[in-house]
Amino acid sequence: MQAQTTSNILMIRPVNFAFNLQTAESNAFQNTGSQALTIEITQENALKEFDLMVSQLRTIGVNVIVYDDTQKPYTPDSIFPNNWVSFHHSGKVCLYPMQAGNRRLERRSDIIEDLRKNFHVETIIDLTAFEDENKFLEGTGSLVLDRMHRIAYACLSPRTNEEVLEAWEKQMNGYKIVKFSAVDANDKEVYHTNVMMCIGDIFAVVCLQSIKDLDERLMVKESLESTGKTIIEISLEQMNAFAGNMLMVNNEKEHRILVMSTSAYESLTQDQKNQLSEYADLLHFDLDIIEACGGGSARCMMAEVHLPVK
Repeated sequence: MQAQTTSNILMIRPVNFAFNLQTAESNAFQNTGSQALTIEITQENALKEFDLMVSQLRTIGVNVIVYDDTQKPYTPDSIFPNNWVSFHHSGKVCLYPMQAGNRRLERRSDIIEDLRKNFHVETIIDLTAFEDENKFLEGTGSLVLDRMHRIAYACLSPRTNEEVLEAWEKQMNGYKIVKFSAVDANDKEVYHTNVMMCIGDIFAVVCLQSIKDLDERLMVKESLESTGKTIIEISLEQMNAFAGNMLMVNNEKEHRILVMSTSAYESLTQDQKNQLSEYADLLHFDLDIIEACGGGSARCMMAEVHLPVK
């Protein structure tokens, strides 16, 4: 059985982080009020948040592989690499079709080539041609993976297309897709699955309340339970505070850490914190600027490198 977590984490250090107008229409988590900040202040504060997160992850023994973003082309959301690439135990690297034009520019072959120095890359699966058909699947934003049981949970949205899901499923040999629809408190489609669901090895954090169709809700619940997951439910309000946007990683000593933002942590009840602490150490960071301008949080900033080590 494959491991759910890894200690090898890819992160992209931003140089032009900003509110992305191209993504705002489908991402209700972006705070339009954050546009009042100057570009310079936004980038400066986001960089501080990023560097502190990397520093603390490295301090506790997580192998954070950092690449600097480039000044050109302009990629205001490059801090979220998990949307353009995913790395798998089999040696597969998958490239994904992105909705926003300026997000497509984030894909960097030089990063994959550099990773080849230390990791085994068997093959690259390129799904980006679907962009020509306006069909998208945005990496482990669209797909929340139970790697242990080879199940991919996918919340359908303008950024998560069923046809691309089927193509991904064929390429990934043995993965089963559990697809459903979810909405926020304003009945707006949840843009990425990873803001409403996080899967650990023996637990899952999920906003079942966001899945309006009761049959679909039961399907997701039963699928999680059938794989031995203890479900920790979060509310729509907690989802809005990015409590679903967590990622469990491990350090070099195989110690489990559940990474989240401070806003996510503070939204949790004491009972939820106690329960989660049974599965992993809880680690949180102030990501206020990144969350407000980017509409993504801690999980979105980390692309797990599950490739075999050379």
